[in-house]
Amino acid sequence: MVYKARILLSGNDYKKVEEVCNEIKNIAQRTGVELHGPVPLPTKRLVVPVRKTPCGDGSATWDRWEMRIHKRLIDIEADERALRQLMRIQIPDGIHIEIELKS
Repeated sequence: MVYKARILLSGNDYKKVEEVCNEIKNIAQRTGVELHGPVPLPTKRLVVPVRKTPCGDGSATWDRWEMRIHKRLIDIEADERALRQLMRIQIPDGIHIEIELKS
């Protein structure tokens, strides 16, 4: 039975996100299933301004901390064998993966 799987990858290190995308591409090529993507979704920027001197004395100087969340969307039409191989991928720390199955 062929399933349609939608895979959403997100993480703050784009190199790690791209490595996981390449592993998914390699699995799709080896098993011969149809793959659409990876589609880069808009990067979310989280900016936190913090006052350098917490007591309030001196000039008003600020540090701006930023974290970027990179996302990729992959659609794959896979059978059970390909899905089992997808579940065995080693996911690095800091990468979040969501797999949604449709029959």
